[in-house]
Amino acid sequence: MNGKPQILVTGATGKTGSETVGLLLGRGFPVRALARVRDGRTERLEALGAEVVLGDFHDLADMRRAVDGVERAYFCYPPQETRLVEATAIFAIAARDAGVDTVVNMSQVTAREDAPSPLSRQHWQAERVLDWAGVGAVHIAATFFVENLFMFGARTIAEQGELYLPYGDERHAPVSAADLARVIGVILDEPDGHRGERYVITGPELLTVGEMAEALGDGLGTAVEYVDLPVETWREVLGGVAGMTPSLITHLAHVADDHKDGVFRVRNDLVAEITGRAAEPLGASIGRIKAAFGFGEVAV
Repeated sequence: MNGKPQILVTGATGKTGSETVGLLLGRGFPVRALARVRDGRTERLEALGAEVVLGDFHDLADMRRAVDGVERAYFCYPPQETRLVEATAIFAIAARDAGVDTVVNMSQVTAREDAPSPLSRQHWQAERVLDWAGVGAVHIAATFFVENLFMFGARTIAEQGELYLPYGDERHAPVSAADLARVIGVILDEPDGHRGERYVITGPELLTVGEMAEALGDGLGTAVEYVDLPVETWREVLGGVAGMTPSLITHLAHVADDHKDGVFRVRNDLVAEITGRAAEPLGASIGRIKAAFGFGEVAV
């Protein structure tokens, strides 16, 4: 043992979770990775040196086992689910009883008391629950992930050279999952001075989706055009996307309205201030992750 505290990473097979596990293991921390099922992703985490445990966010006994012996944790609830506040309360009970002193919570820039999206309101409520639990909560209010451009656009870009989204001409500063994980990792490594904070984390540049489409074209070596969809059409499109649930579709539709209303028009240098290294430019992110979304060696 190296004397470093054990850290729990929930949502460990997700975009920020898997990156955070790797970063913390690289810093010499013993890492417990929480997942719902065993699959190729959990096998990769185990190969890196993580202890993988299975559990359900809504089962207090599972959460007690997950936090047993843990001093710090990353809490990230899947957006497809609808019971965020319940899951947060269960996790908070288990974490408080176990003596966890720091919880980094993945929230959203849209989280607020009067948000039109039920999920955004639940994120606001979940922040309050963790604050009241006294577990050293640090909230990460993230803007859109760079990876969303590929998640929503990989197929249509490859087949049609078009990126369909309902975000109008407003701007946001997309941030990569890798940069978010760097922020999370630094806070979990050295939490003093961060507990009790709420950080809105953005990428380095405010861009329209049209400008992002141009960057995608440059990075992928093919012309990409942004097609601005009406929100109701976006709802219909999402209905055909694998893994989408009715609640998530409703959330994403409200988020599109928030984007058009300027809720996402925020940019800062917190990635650099917290980690000591500037956030990755969009073009660099595209070049780094494109192969994972079927580009790179694949002709488009």
